[in-house]
Amino acid sequence: MNFRRKKVIVTGGAGFIGSAVIRQLVNETDITVINVDALTYAGNFESLDSVSKHPRNHFEHADIRDRGAMERIFQEYQPDALMHLAAESHVDRSIDGPAEFIETNIIGTYTLLEVARQYWQECRQSSANDSEKSFIFHHISTDEVFGSLGDEGLFTESSSYQPSSPYSASKASSDHLVRAWHHTYGLPVVITHCSNNYGPYQFPEKLIPLMILNAISGKALPIYGKGDQIRDWLHVEDHARALVKVVQDGADGETYNIGGHNEKTNLEVVKTLCSVLDKLVPDHPGEIERYEELITYVEDRPGHDMHYAIDASKIDRELGWHPVETFETGIKKTVEWYLNHKTWWQRIQDGSYQGERIGLGGKI
Repeated sequence: MNFRRKKVIVTGGAGFIGSAVIRQLVNETDITVINVDALTYAGNFESLDSVSKHPRNHFEHADIRDRGAMERIFQEYQPDALMHLAAESHVDRSIDGPAEFIETNIIGTYTLLEVARQYWQECRQSSANDSEKSFIFHHISTDEVFGSLGDEGLFTESSSYQPSSPYSASKASSDHLVRAWHHTYGLPVVITHCSNNYGPYQFPEKLIPLMILNAISGKALPIYGKGDQIRDWLHVEDHARALVKVVQDGADGETYNIGGHNEKTNLEVVKTLCSVLDKLVPDHPGEIERYEELITYVEDRPGHDMHYAIDASKIDRELGWHPVETFETGIKKTVEWYLNHKTWWQRIQDGSYQGERIGLGGKI
């Protein structure tokens, strides 16, 4: 394939979605990748072991809030695009400690926008006669900025913003900054909103990996409230393919929603995981006969949105992307991955996260 953008900075490339994007770029394209990551608790360089020594993959240990570092990286690598994935992303953690979300998701995005604007303006001045020279700021966001749907309906690219958690409010703020830099300064941008991701290398604070690891250890499977919250589930490798498509072919100033066409309640998701585990790991821990017996209902998350669902028809119609994985195929692959990569998640459990409940409000 002929990619017009040959050199791409990926912020947050050691994270769950970022690492999937880098693996996609390195393995499936001829693009040079510059991974910029601060390696906070959810950044895991082991997620990039398969491509870490590839000559087209470069790593910069840096914080997106550090303007000097960002300016140096832009000047050194002269990118054609920035894929901005670096973010604090867990709603429960935003409830307990919103300050980090404001700092990274808002101040960090502002810093990147200013550095990118300065770089883009310099590129325009130095290559005024080079019609092939282009740069785009690809901002990766979430469907959570739209708030909660009713019983029916889908989020579209024109849905109103109604964020309801510190996390989603910080991401909504960053979206508005990106659009403002486009409309005010002319910075070329594209924005994507995705539904709930799942798949390999996901930090085990999130629903699906937490349930898998708790189940095989014989621990309780905590379901918030009644478990009737509905989410649209998107396999991370499908998402990565979509993001690569958008950064190459997305139209300047446009927004694209990316969804998996898989609306499930949280309870349905956990019961499906239990059913898959019953087949793959029939030697149940303790005295249980089915993993579903471990399900426990706990106090709901404060301000928990009830329903997210994505209309992804625009990206299908205009860019030709649609998900490959069904929920059934994706969940089976995900469970198998965690069963086969015990060393990866055990290092996390031995270090930064042991599966504890967070997000009940915290103490000021």
